[in-house]
Amino acid sequence: MKIGTVNLDNPFILAPLAGYTDLPFRLLCKRYGAGLCVSEMISCHGLFYRQKKTLEMLASVEEERPVSFQLFGAEPDIMAQATTILNDFSPDIIDINMGCPVKKVTKKGAGAAMMAEPKLAEKVMKAVIENASCPVTVKFRTGVTLENETAVEFARMCEQNGASAVIVHGRSWSQGFSGTADWTVVEKVKKAVTIPVIGNGDITSYQMGLDRMAETGCDGIMIGRAAVGNPFIFSAQRMDISLPLLAKAAHEHLLLMQEHLPVDKMLGCIKSHIGRYFKNEKGSAYIRKKVFECKTFDELVDFVLSYASL
Repeated sequence: MKIGTVNLDNPFILAPLAGYTDLPFRLLCKRYGAGLCVSEMISCHGLFYRQKKTLEMLASVEEERPVSFQLFGAEPDIMAQATTILNDFSPDIIDINMGCPVKKVTKKGAGAAMMAEPKLAEKVMKAVIENASCPVTVKFRTGVTLENETAVEFARMCEQNGASAVIVHGRSWSQGFSGTADWTVVEKVKKAVTIPVIGNGDITSYQMGLDRMAETGCDGIMIGRAAVGNPFIFSAQRMDISLPLLAKAAHEHLLLMQEHLPVDKMLGCIKSHIGRYFKNEKGSAYIRKKVFECKTFDELVDFVLSYASL
């Protein structure tokens, strides 16, 4: 798939996930086959004021290229200035978040709240696209409510204003993360625009992604929650996902964390990541209990390695 000038060798993409899609996890998913990885949501205000934590979220290395940084905000002027700052970090793609349903984002008019204000959303798109030094994509939902489906009109607006691709999550703002994703909306959007359309929502396997592409005609698949603890989901290679294989992936993830993060200060967050690898395994409650009992990063590494050679 091609997004603007950016070629992807795999149409399966890692979705932005707050608290999860940091550099180590993106690198891991890239190694396991993801064609593109998207950062956690980056606040336009955090960039505008050059907040240390926000700038740290822009860490990247050549190995993960291409990379997409996702920007959110509801003020066109601030979004424009944030985009010019983001250009300095050489993103391959900038994604505009117009789909996050979380209250702390929508109460400020950003995320999925943009779908309730299409004229403002258009101004935000123009502000980013006109100032970006790379292709821009827009991620949004089916509409504000299930009854008010506006994804087709929204996608056309994105295309008319120069977006290089759109990502459609098959749920409305009002659904949040509940219910099931409606992929018929993805199909409608694909028929309505000429730019690439990427579908998102409830994909739990590589084969399911292929099936959704065949059913809807969409150009790519974005996977979020199902990728946590399961980087294998991006690969066409059929694997017997055994406990040792999971432990090896978890160990590789730990090594990437050690290389790129202050691991001793983030042990709680790291345990949350690692526990996810074993969530569906026999005896998972015991394994995850032991993960959270580890008192140091080194102890956690040793524990994970003990399962890698069973």
